[in-house]
Amino acid sequence: MNRIETSILVVLFILQSCVHDKYSKNYQTIDFWELRFYPEFYSEKPDLPSPALDTSGREVVLVRLQDSLYTWFDATVENGDTFNYKRNLLGKGNQLFADEIDFPTFAKRGIHLDEELINTKTITGRSVSQITVDGRPGRSSGAGFMAADETILSVIWQDNKTTEKLGLTHPDLARPLFNLWNISNIHARSNESKPAEERTDLKALVYNGHEITVHVTGSRGWQESIFNDEILGTGHMEVWRELDQEEMEFLKEQYPHLSPGQFEEMKEKIAHLHTGEMVLFYINRYGFYEGHSDFRADPVTIALIFGLQSLEEIHKAANGNLYQYFTSHFTHNPE
Repeated sequence: MNRIETSILVVLFILQSCVHDKYSKNYQTIDFWELRFYPEFYSEKPDLPSPALDTSGREVVLVRLQDSLYTWFDATVENGDTFNYKRNLLGKGNQLFADEIDFPTFAKRGIHLDEELINTKTITGRSVSQITVDGRPGRSSGAGFMAADETILSVIWQDNKTTEKLGLTHPDLARPLFNLWNISNIHARSNESKPAEERTDLKALVYNGHEITVHVTGSRGWQESIFNDEILGTGHMEVWRELDQEEMEFLKEQYPHLSPGQFEEMKEKIAHLHTGEMVLFYINRYGFYEGHSDFRADPVTIALIFGLQSLEEIHKAANGNLYQYFTSHFTHNPE
């Protein structure tokens, strides 16, 4: 490698490090030259950390396709070309953008300051009361962006507290979902250009020691945002993984009082996620995961599925009662 190439790599690494300064944990670095990127494959699972940074600072994730084939994708979270379904523009969009005007501390640290939330009257120029009305079921969408007894600030405030208890930031929690979304888009565009017999299926991500099953689909039309922003949604993202034996034993030990139905309900909520691409942008931009709606991307669930924290730490962050945490609405506003 000559001096110019070395200098370029150093600059890229510095820029990537600045982008990641709101992440509480960073990915390991692996040698770019060891990787086979899609559409090249491995017939066996490579013994390398995933997710990781390659030597140029790009975020790479190992993916399992059909027939136990593995491959790497560049899943880097970054601000890219315009993402707007109405104009048929399918770039990455502003994946790193945070609402600095309304939440300057949040934009800088990746976590909200209570005082800022207490004093918030508008978000993106819209009153919080109007956003709340539009976000409830039967308004901007049938399912709603929050439950009928929740407000936009009660949801942001409670999820911010949970994220702090997890020892994470909101960019930490948006990152794996953006990784998946970026992989899915690369994969979908590639499939579109191939004859049917050559297309592949996206089965699972290898993420922090777990194989995470994924299923990403689109729908007709698009969902408008409840904020005064450009975010639109049409995709459905399902993500889940099986709890391992140690995790199951921990839950049984901590929750012997739950009925079989309640236990299964809790297990489903902690290890299964159904959301849309709008929420990924909402998390990084406002710290909003949706309230108790059909598309909620709970911070606890993201942390568990993607291995950002252990189940024991997640149990503590939910004040030692995961069942109550998942079944209680967020009705208290910042105070």
